[in-house]
Amino acid sequence: MCGRYVSTRSPEDLVWLFHVTDWNRQDVLEPSWNVAPTDEVWAVLERTPRGGGTARRQLRPLRWGLVPSWAKDTKIGAKMINARVETIHEKPAFRRAFLKRRCLLPADGFYEWQQVQATDRVKAHKQPYFISPENGQVMALAGLYEFWRDPAVAEDDDPAAWWTTCTIITTEATDAAGRIHPRMPLAVDPERHDAWLAPEHQDPGRLRALLNPPADGRLDARPVSAAVNDVHNNGPRLLDPAAP
Repeated sequence: MCGRYVSTRSPEDLVWLFHVTDWNRQDVLEPSWNVAPTDEVWAVLERTPRGGGTARRQLRPLRWGLVPSWAKDTKIGAKMINARVETIHEKPAFRRAFLKRRCLLPADGFYEWQQVQATDRVKAHKQPYFISPENGQVMALAGLYEFWRDPAVAEDDDPAAWWTTCTIITTEATDAAGRIHPRMPLAVDPERHDAWLAPEHQDPGRLRALLNPPADGRLDARPVSAAVNDVHNNGPRLLDPAAP
């Protein structure tokens, strides 16, 4: 799974990196070294304007934890932070979004935890690792997004009426990530961004073929501070080497 990640790039950088055409400068998210489920996260997606026209690429904040349109409330979102690529085309919560509402979630890297057995010197515990591309480049994690209408809000044009949420697509882990945890997020290479984001592309097999392990599996995994275990902690210090 992918349950925590790092996203510190500025929106200006993301607009440039992902060739975004639409960004509301009033949308501001602080850099985060401890992105957690239900947080607002940056997402790159394409939407066709109402009334038709050419799809435009947007940078916008979404809530991490997908809430299907048919959900009775938003609580389900906390359980929908990941979507398994093996079953994404058939699960009711994800299959429609997989065909029509795909996005990219920029990340510097992600965290996974490895179980450490007890010894005479230490208690059993889970050691967090920060996993990131060896070249330090930003990752474009493959995601899906969905709209949910809050029935408690009367007017459709009230911003509070609509929730836009997202999930990260995962697969079996390989290389550095596989030594830490059996699952890992999938990513989309830059030359495939256009095809992944285009709403008109709806062939499940071809869409899955666009996905790769982040950095083609050339990842660095290093043990980091246990401070990341608390979602209330944040800042660059979370990437400090683990205490011996």
